[in-house]
Amino acid sequence: MSVEEPFYIRESKERCARLGMDPDVMSRPKTFLTDDELVERRKSYREILSVVSFFSNKLLHSLEGTPILVVISDADGYLLNIDGDETIKSTTDQFGIILGSLFTLDDTGTNVVSLTLQQKHPISIIGENHYHKFLYDVACYGATFQYTDEDNLLGSVSLMMPIQFQNPLFLTMLSQSVDSIERELLLRKQNRQLNIMNQIMLSRTSNGIVITNEKGITTEFNDFAQQISGNCKDSVVGRDIRESSLTGDYFEKVIEQEEKFNNEVLHFKNKNGDDVVCLFDAQPIYEGNRIIGAFGQFRDISDSYLLQEKYNYLAYHDDLTSLPNRRYIKSEIDTLIEDARQGITRNWAMLFLDLDRFKIINDNFGHSNGDKFLVEVSKRLAMSLGENDVLGRMGGDEFVLLLKDFEDERALRTRAKGILDQFQTSFQVGTNELHTTASIGIAIYPEYVITSEQLMIFADNAMYQAKSLGKNRYVVYSNELLVNMIDELQLEWDLKKALEKDQFILHYQPQIDNCTGKLVGLEALIRWQHPKLGLLYPDKFIKLAEESSLITKIGEWVINEACIQNKKWQDAGMKPVKIAVNLSTQQFLTRNLVQYMEKVLYQTGLDPQYLVVEITEYMAMEYEYSVKVLKQLKALGICISIDDFGTGYSSLKYLKDFPIDYIKIDRSFVSEIVEDNNDAIIVKAIITLAHNLNLNVIAEGVETQAQVDFLKTYHCNIAQGYFFSKPIPAREIEQIYI
Repeated sequence: MSVEEPFYIRESKERCARLGMDPDVMSRPKTFLTDDELVERRKSYREILSVVSFFSNKLLHSLEGTPILVVISDADGYLLNIDGDETIKSTTDQFGIILGSLFTLDDTGTNVVSLTLQQKHPISIIGENHYHKFLYDVACYGATFQYTDEDNLLGSVSLMMPIQFQNPLFLTMLSQSVDSIERELLLRKQNRQLNIMNQIMLSRTSNGIVITNEKGITTEFNDFAQQISGNCKDSVVGRDIRESSLTGDYFEKVIEQEEKFNNEVLHFKNKNGDDVVCLFDAQPIYEGNRIIGAFGQFRDISDSYLLQEKYNYLAYHDDLTSLPNRRYIKSEIDTLIEDARQGITRNWAMLFLDLDRFKIINDNFGHSNGDKFLVEVSKRLAMSLGENDVLGRMGGDEFVLLLKDFEDERALRTRAKGILDQFQTSFQVGTNELHTTASIGIAIYPEYVITSEQLMIFADNAMYQAKSLGKNRYVVYSNELLVNMIDELQLEWDLKKALEKDQFILHYQPQIDNCTGKLVGLEALIRWQHPKLGLLYPDKFIKLAEESSLITKIGEWVINEACIQNKKWQDAGMKPVKIAVNLSTQQFLTRNLVQYMEKVLYQTGLDPQYLVVEITEYMAMEYEYSVKVLKQLKALGICISIDDFGTGYSSLKYLKDFPIDYIKIDRSFVSEIVEDNNDAIIVKAIITLAHNLNLNVIAEGVETQAQVDFLKTYHCNIAQGYFFSKPIPAREIEQIYI
């Protein structure tokens, strides 16, 4: 669901259009301060800039590792200070984001500096909120600051960063920093306006105040100082402040060397045992030219400091699972690589883990359940960690394990298998019992030095290979793997064009009634007529289609094409037969499957009784969903077949509760029914079970007369296989059966 743009952004864009600005051409500032004017303007803002820069630098420090730019403007929109990521600085120079440039809505269009000054409240401009397309990859946050005791706008602070780093927390952090800036500016303004002796007499001050005489003896200790420190006034007044373990060294330098201190950060526990963080100032007090004492001031920043600590934690941890995030993992890897450079040798490896069915879970059970599922996965993965290992979440359904100090590669492989075994048990998320597997790519850090980026690429490539080999496995990276990956990437790229270029075709394999020997059905099987590689069978591209999320579109093409062809045959006089299509797991779990089937049947005019959909036992694991969808398909008049029966998560409950018409015995049982007594027993049991449940049985992979005779003897209804015909194009079907 899209979020409506704030009115001021919408109005700004309309204004840009009225002014004739081209969104494809970046509008630069037209007014700039001269060098002398910039020096004078910064000089007049010296104290304000020092305060704003202090807190903005703390903000930058708390976000260390994030590419971010902090821009400070005056109340007119002139840029007076720019700090942060050097790469972003060099990029933004071309947009005119330089010291001394004037930002206005009429000159530079929709921009965070002008709109922040106009609105006078924190705002964000992210991606397409900008008018100019050059800024679509940028997220901006801005807030104004002023003297809070009067309506006197002083300027703005803005954050810029690549859009992939956007986070609503940044606006909260910026607002928190501006609050600190305004408090500090107000304090300094008051210090300029009031005599320091009058300030320390104000009992309502929100700062802790300490004053001493020229010998360092404490003469004043106000109520707030008592509150911060937990020390009562009587225990402090009359004592030499230089004996204090917390501030004694500062006051000694103030009194004896006339030094001044500003914004010193003090961490301590007060008498009540509370953690306290303060900013501390100290300076001499003069009468004429003679020092008569020292003044110290505490400003309690405990709340904001703890909030900043929280932000620091979030910068290096995933907020959903609380695991270390990508930034943390990279830092950990860089440390291990630096140890290797220093000659510290140890066995360690990166395991890149990706869940095999997360998108399906997310799409069908909702993102909230998807998030809960990821939390449960993270808890289970944590059980696989050794003492020195690290588990992190890279984002989405990707996790990384850094395994350290294993004995050898054989031990590492054992660890990887143990991690995969963790997924053999289902995950309970609310009332749902969810199943998944994982694919793992392993990159062992070599004896020579490589970068963290190279190591991640190796592990990612190995993970991709594990996916392509059938998922639910691990692959250890090798140099040969890279060559195979390049070939697969090219094939995946070609696959994305295959649908639009009409390169897919269907072949049909006859299904024969074992009693009459007549054709009763056809199974539609996809082929890819590749322009360079020739005719490709599904084993070459279906897994790639699943990985690239093309499988649903390809599956829809198969259904539509098979229904069109079957109706053509019937219209041409062919005796009506059923045509079977295979559903992929992703397609079966797509919420619009039933509506799509209904639409195709309506558009093609095919009678639903002549369409069979084949699902596997693995798909049926999502029991409640499967029952619902299969009953809806059955209500349309479509027939249901369980494919590859006996090879998956077989359950008699499926046969009892699902509206099934056919059971297909997997070819692995049929191929040995004559030679292997165990296979023969299994096939006979399946046939008997199916008939007792009033289900028809199809045996696939039939290749010999002996197999046909066996199936006839035990009353298997239908046979399919090379003994009768290999899958053939539609024109050959027409030559034989029409």
